[in-house]
Amino acid sequence: MLSQKRDSPSRVLKGTVPFSQPDEKWMALAIQSARKGIKKSAGGPFGAVIVCGGRVIAVAHNKVLQKRDATCHAEVNAIRLASRKLKRFDLSDCVIYSTTEPCPMCFSAIHWAQIGKVIFGTNIADVQKRGFHELSISSRKMKREGKSPVSLKAGFMKKECLALLVEWDQKENKKVY
Repeated sequence: MLSQKRDSPSRVLKGTVPFSQPDEKWMALAIQSARKGIKKSAGGPFGAVIVCGGRVIAVAHNKVLQKRDATCHAEVNAIRLASRKLKRFDLSDCVIYSTTEPCPMCFSAIHWAQIGKVIFGTNIADVQKRGFHELSISSRKMKREGKSPVSLKAGFMKKECLALLVEWDQKENKKVY
């Protein structure tokens, strides 16, 4: 386990997070990671950042095409990185920033990792318009139907996140899946 003084934020009650206001610098990192993925043709225009105790723990982008693995969404990649770095699966004291609303698979992974809060920019309908094979099940519906304690903040820096999708629209030789 990480030393409590130096490496780990103070523990908080399960299902809560150490801060409540979203921070633009964390979403900017998610956007930057998504752009990196677009340039590398690693996958779709999606990025995620996990923050714990005011520190970045993981930054990831979609790698579905690069890894030839349908589960390599930005959120899942970020959860894997954060769990390895923190040496635990319980991320209840963390917040995840995602450039787009988590799909049902990603929302489920967030729920199972017990992440306390999800902050996202664009929504599922925004990426469906671009041809992505998304299920039309919102995170709000997943939360409600599954009785998940995950807190949601939608539309955060939506304009900047939509700009990623426009960049994707203009990319030549893109592969939509």
